[in-house]
Amino acid sequence: MSTFNVPNKNEVSENNQAIFSQLEKGLGFVPNIYASLAHSETALGNFLSFGDAKTSFSAKEKEVINLAVSQVNECIYCLSAHTAIGKMNGFTEDQTLELRAGKASFDIKLDALAKFARNVAINRGAATEEVVANFYAQGYTKGSLADAVILIGEITITNYFHKTTEVAIDFPEIQALEIATI
Repeated sequence: MSTFNVPNKNEVSENNQAIFSQLEKGLGFVPNIYASLAHSETALGNFLSFGDAKTSFSAKEKEVINLAVSQVNECIYCLSAHTAIGKMNGFTEDQTLELRAGKASFDIKLDALAKFARNVAINRGAATEEVVANFYAQGYTKGSLADAVILIGEITITNYFHKTTEVAIDFPEIQALEIATI
């Protein structure tokens, strides 16, 4: 278990205290992963600015990417958080499990997105031609590809941060899945 503590509002800078207040107002709490970023004067604000950036993807599509990539990176914190968020965006429990496996039999377009996100994460950016062609065939564009890679990078940041710090999970914890990585 990590000794990386989760600071409370009184233990962070004034700037981060203001961000905590905004998070509390918007989410009702400050997720541990965000609070832990506040050990840095700048990391929390920078990350949230990155995450709040405009994208061509809907909230539901973003969760497809978050679940597929977090599974590849085996981040239980992010999988727990994004399973809950995915359900808030209309996915069923079974659908979130399928998305974690990098597929979506229930929606051909989301299936192409899940396969793309998983393939990019597994291959460290070197998506296969077949997966990219399928992504385009389902109506995604070169702009969509650029936005998807940005979102893959965003979730990878929190995946890696949690894997490094092992801060406590403050969402309903999900179970690990055994999924082939090839």
